[in-house]
Amino acid sequence: MASANPTTKLTRTAWSWVARVDRVVIPFLRRVAVPILRVSLGVVFVWFGLLKIFEVSPVSQLVARTVYWVDPDVIVPLLGAFEVTVGVLLLLGRALRLTLFLFLLQMLGTFLTFIVLPDVTFRDGNPLLLTVEGEFVVKNLVLIAAALVVGTTVRRDKASRRAAR
Repeated sequence: MASANPTTKLTRTAWSWVARVDRVVIPFLRRVAVPILRVSLGVVFVWFGLLKIFEVSPVSQLVARTVYWVDPDVIVPLLGAFEVTVGVLLLLGRALRLTLFLFLLQMLGTFLTFIVLPDVTFRDGNPLLLTVEGEFVVKNLVLIAAALVVGTTVRRDKASRRAAR
């Protein structure tokens, strides 16, 4: 009988190595990925909020123009304080149901820009051609998805804390 094809043997060896790595890496990722995601969202919210509070945010003008019916000297720092609060709660992992609701509320609010300032978010009025500001807002879809993933752990975290007692 002829010996096995060397390419086939190499492929099997490579996949065997990948499977061994997966057995170690995947359980580790299951333990740490969502907490890292939650902390990352918290850091982003605290950071962006502080920029607004200290009046150095590059989006302050966009916020002021979007929420034009409120004094910018009030709305921008107020939004910043809101973001810092949500970010700190995410970092602490406390009151996650409320925190994630507030997070989603703020994120959905960013999409007002498309309604109030379409000339700022779309090039030539084409909703498929985003400006820098439009891209900045659309990326919030990823942040929303991340918050939804964190939200899947609310009951599990509570149950694991009870089990640890």
